[in-house]
Amino acid sequence: MPDPSAQRLARLLTTHLGGEGLARPAYRSLAAAIRALAVDGRLAQDSRLPSERELAAALGLSRTTTTRAYASLVAEGWATSAQGSGTFLHIPGGATHARAPLVPLEGVEIDLTAAAGTCVPGTNALITEALGDLPAVLQGRGYEPIGYPPLREAIAAHYAARGLPTSPDQIVVTSGAMAAIAVVLRATLRRGDRAAVEATTHPTSLGALRGAGARLVALPAGEERVWDPAAAAAVMRGAEPRLTYLIPDFHNPTGALMPEDDRARLGRLSAAHGGVVLADEALVDLRLDPVAMPLPFAAHHPEAFSVGSVSKPLWGGVRVGWVRAPRSGVSAVRAARLTLDLGASALDQLVAARFLRDPGVVLAGRLAELRGMREAWLGAMAAHETLSGWRVASPPGGLALWVGLGERVAPEMAAAARRRGVAVAVGPQFSAEGGARDRIRLPLTARVDVPTLAGVLAESYAEALTGADARAGASVKPTPAPVV
Repeated sequence: MPDPSAQRLARLLTTHLGGEGLARPAYRSLAAAIRALAVDGRLAQDSRLPSERELAAALGLSRTTTTRAYASLVAEGWATSAQGSGTFLHIPGGATHARAPLVPLEGVEIDLTAAAGTCVPGTNALITEALGDLPAVLQGRGYEPIGYPPLREAIAAHYAARGLPTSPDQIVVTSGAMAAIAVVLRATLRRGDRAAVEATTHPTSLGALRGAGARLVALPAGEERVWDPAAAAAVMRGAEPRLTYLIPDFHNPTGALMPEDDRARLGRLSAAHGGVVLADEALVDLRLDPVAMPLPFAAHHPEAFSVGSVSKPLWGGVRVGWVRAPRSGVSAVRAARLTLDLGASALDQLVAARFLRDPGVVLAGRLAELRGMREAWLGAMAAHETLSGWRVASPPGGLALWVGLGERVAPEMAAAARRRGVAVAVGPQFSAEGGARDRIRLPLTARVDVPTLAGVLAESYAEALTGADARAGASVKPTPAPVV
């Protein structure tokens, strides 16, 4: 019986190669492809690779090819092998791959995998002011499963100011946006349900959906467009997803803002074919340009759930997020909330309430920092001969640049950058289907020497292209593996 792990790796390799096949010498090309899958997160650190014989059979290659490929990985420090135990993947430095954002990476001097900023001026003063509200809170039990009432009032007012009337009773506070997403998934999804997602989206949210047992369906989009309601219609009619997850406001990773018309069309489409919508609005306050803000997605789909957070505009150390539930879903969200924990930090909620009532200097400082880094990166890429051919738009908001490389070598480039002490997030990590091999995400939150770092990325890209040129000769096509 075929080894399922060999079949899975064969499918990953076939998808990764995208019809390009293995160049000669095939063993080197195979080893390079396995390294690339490790870098972009589709093969986990310390995972056991299938036997040489089983992988050779799954790919339609000779066993000599897979044996030499494994030996090459071991020799280069990308795998370990023990007689009788097998071959195990080993990412140099012992670090986890970037599918685990915010986890400290060993052996990395500069980490560009997480779009999370440090505090900006005014944060300390805001926290000090919030401490003045603490005595009244200390009179209570400290448990607020659905949230500190003044905070829920502030969140409801925030929605009303954006054109979506909201009652504090519709708000359930959580420990961050990811906890809010988890609560909505517990309230709405059953294992095995289909969930529609943007073809390019937030990898941690993809992990949460998969962890909830959802079967993902990618909504099609154009090369330079995140949303295409007309193309999505056919997918929604065929899949009938139970839930659709969208990031309409300064989309992660592209920074795009969903137009009002697309919100209306996707809202109608979801209501007709897609069950509930989960709109992730964690980045809505990060408007970098004076663009007109559309109404919140729930204004176009009254049964949509919305999640938000203060972690991005304020600071990640303030662990406060929330769910804005439709009235029909409030009870289910409250019940699901109690399966997660018994409430967010009381002090964090005081800080969040102060911030939402008057974001003032803190938000202004955050936006100024992001704008400065955006211009620094765009300028450095335009000025650098190697990088000037990369495709990158200036996003109207958000935390990152979504950079299009000239070639489909993002994982290989990331591996080269890693050897230079720089960790980069690559396109396949943000893809529901493992595509976008010509994309990297550059955070605007990292306080780095941009011109110097641009030089490192240029060197890494040149090295990746050299490897791509070496693979451009005669190729050995892997036999497509059956789905198991």
